[in-house]
Amino acid sequence: MTNKTIENLDKEDLLTLLDMFAKNWLAMDGVWFQSVEKKFGMDEAVEHDKNAWRNFTVAEAKRIKQFLKLPERAGIKGLRQALAFRMYATINEDEIIVEDNVLVYRTLDCRVQNARKRKGMEFHPCKPVGLIEYTYFAKTIDDRFDCESISCYPDVTDDTCNCSWKFTLRE
Repeated sequence: MTNKTIENLDKEDLLTLLDMFAKNWLAMDGVWFQSVEKKFGMDEAVEHDKNAWRNFTVAEAKRIKQFLKLPERAGIKGLRQALAFRMYATINEDEIIVEDNVLVYRTLDCRVQNARKRKGMEFHPCKPVGLIEYTYFAKTIDDRFDCESISCYPDVTDDTCNCSWKFTLRE
């Protein structure tokens, strides 16, 4: 690391900094999206969002996989570990449920939708973006995963969470 200021921070300050960095990352994601949305409309913004997430999520998963020293096919255990290290995990409340070869990931409280609601904006139709984001993330952790949406705006089927995703490990 080349930032001596950060190197000298104690654990509590590092955790606070991590939280701030995660919020800054999400803010940047939101402001570019809203810029495209304002100028070209929601459909165009979602299309660009899908393209961005297709690339970003793979890079994020590769870095997490390397950091955790996960094997090539990390399975359910590896995906569970990796999801806990995503930037979203720092700022959203979530839960993971595992049963046999299925992992369900639920976002219980989503900063993106909360911010849009607070600003009087329509919700982000994140299902098409999430399908790309979560599928590519999971397949980078282990190529045997299939991913499907259980509930995600605009197709909300579970009002106890903002979204939920099902990952099935094919043997």
